[in-house]
Order: sequence, then C-alpha cells, then structure tokens
Amino acid sequence: MKTKLLLFLSLSLLLGCASNKANNYTQKIDDNTRAEQIKAMEFGMFICWSFSTFSGQEWTPTLDKDASYFKASGCDTDQWCKLAKDAGMQYILFLTKHHDGFCLWDTKTSEKKVTNSPLGIDVLAKLRKSCDKYGIKLALYFSEGDWNWEGAVDGKGWKNGIGINPEMKKAQLKELVSQYGPIEFFWMDHAVGDGGLSHQETVEWIHQFQPNCFVGFNHGEPAGRLSLRERGTPGPIGDPSTTKYNKDAEANYKGYLAAEFTYPILPAHEGGAAWFYSLPKHDNLCLPAEKVYADYLGAKKFGNIFSINIGPNYEGKIREIDVKTLQQVGKYISGELPPPDVN
Repeated sequence: MKTKLLLFLSLSLLLGCASNKANNYTQKIDDNTRAEQIKAMEFGMFICWSFSTFSGQEWTPTLDKDASYFKASGCDTDQWCKLAKDAGMQYILFLTKHHDGFCLWDTKTSEKKVTNSPLGIDVLAKLRKSCDKYGIKLALYFSEGDWNWEGAVDGKGWKNGIGINPEMKKAQLKELVSQYGPIEFFWMDHAVGDGGLSHQETVEWIHQFQPNCFVGFNHGEPAGRLSLRERGTPGPIGDPSTTKYNKDAEANYKGYLAAEFTYPILPAHEGGAAWFYSLPKHDNLCLPAEKVYADYLGAKKFGNIFSINIGPNYEGKIREIDVKTLQQVGKYISGELPPPDVN
C-alpha cells in the first residue's frame, strides 16, 4: 500500500510539473507584465545556421538544392548554450528557416529539412534540450515567405516577387509553437514577403497557441508587440534613429511594448556572409568585446533586448574568436574583469 501511495504521489508531482510548465505559456498574462519579462532578458545570442553557412554568401538560391546541401558534420548545441551562459546571456534566438526554405526542425511540411540532411537530427529539438539544461530561454527567427513558394523569385527579395503559401506558413508556425516548448518571441523576416498571411493574422495565429509569445517583424506591415531593429541600436521605443529598415513603424506604430536590436559579431569585410559563418579566411575577424559590452549597457539603460549574432561553422561549433570575445563580455558583466570605459 505504501509503495502504491509513493508511486501515486510521484506521478501526481510529475504531472503537476508538466501542467505548470504548459500553463506558463498557454495561459494569457497581462501584456505589460509580459513586456517587463521580455525586457528583463536583456542580452542573448542570435544563431544563424543554414544553407548560407556552406555557400559563402548571405542569400543562397535554393531551387536547385535539396537537404543534402546542408553539409554540417556536427551540432554542438551544448557549446552554444554554455557560451551563452558564460557571456551573461539569458536567451538564444535561433534561425528555424531562412529564405531558402530549409527547415532546422523535423517539419512535416517539406522534405527540405535538416532531418533529411547528412546531419540527420532535429537541431531545434536538440537546442531545446540544451537550453533547458543550461537555463537559457528560446526565441525563434522565421522567414515568413521563402523561395520555394509560388510567386517568389529564387535568390531575390519581395520587391521581385512574394512567395505565397499561407497554409504552409501557418502549419510551420504551429509546429514550432506546439512542439518546442515556450517560445519567448518570434523574429519575423519579411525579406520575401509575408507568405500570404498578413502580419496581424500571423500574430493572431501564434497567439492561439502561445498568447504570451511576443512577435516582431523587421519591416512591412507593423504588427505585434515587439519592435525589431535589424542592424539597429539601443534607444527608447518610438525613436526611428534606432533602426535601419523599420523607421516608419518605429515612429508611428503604437503597439510596441518592447524593443530588440541585433547585428552580426563579424565586422564589415570583403566576401562571404555576415549573419552566417563567413569564410575560413575571416576566422580571426570579430568585433571587440568592448563594443558588445557597450551595447549591452545600452540595452539595459533603455529596457531593450540585445541579440548579438553568431554563425556556427561547418562542424556546428561557434568560432574560437567568438567564444573568447563573448567570455570576456561575460566577465565584464559579472564583475570578474573591471568594466572598460565605454563612454
């Protein structure tokens, strides 16, 4: 009898924990309360890893490629998350699908996915486990349209053609929010258009599954609660000087409750990508830790969140120079090193 009681109590505890975890992101909380939780994340790592890692260019035309083009020989999500922890970061912003349509999770919507690549694993599922292991929160980047969809022009942006497939967009987003735990926010890339589902409709669709997930768009129709400042700077909400591509929305849209800015850790260079792993000849190029730390302080000052972008290499590891730089930033944040004068 005692054994049965212990088993019952243990099962009840496990079910209760699972229920509480689900309730954390399926039950709506006040928008302003949620905005303060988002702002408190402060600093995170934006990880871009896809076809462009292997092409040596930022945008990689896709119609002549299948999943085998993604030639990663490894995937060290524990390294990513441990480095994030060491750097004083609270979240990882992970690229789930770029404009090439290659999905970094085991989607049922496309054969152009990482589980069909030589790597053969669900990278997002592995990252989710590593995030939980190291106490790191998870946010997701998603290209709203892609070049595999009707109307798009392979390798070109929305001004040349918009890829339209709203049902696939909805199905992909539903998989992401339904299968990979709480998603803190979505970073929506409008480069190939909205996929045939408006930005307001996109927000409403995501909120059916995770009402507390903030959604932002780097340009296009203003919607959602999160201002995205691609290649931007820290500053108060409503200041158009903080953003390169979204000035009208920043100045005029009244729905923003929080703001994120991001840029690559790679400085300007000739050839290769910037947001993704570039080329081996650029392996010694990196912004100084002092620059990253200064923008971390700016994020804290204005209540922004700052996502510094990193491109893992062919082996699925973060470059040694990025590791050293971010570890130094983490020591500034923790006080292990005297903070530099960044004024």
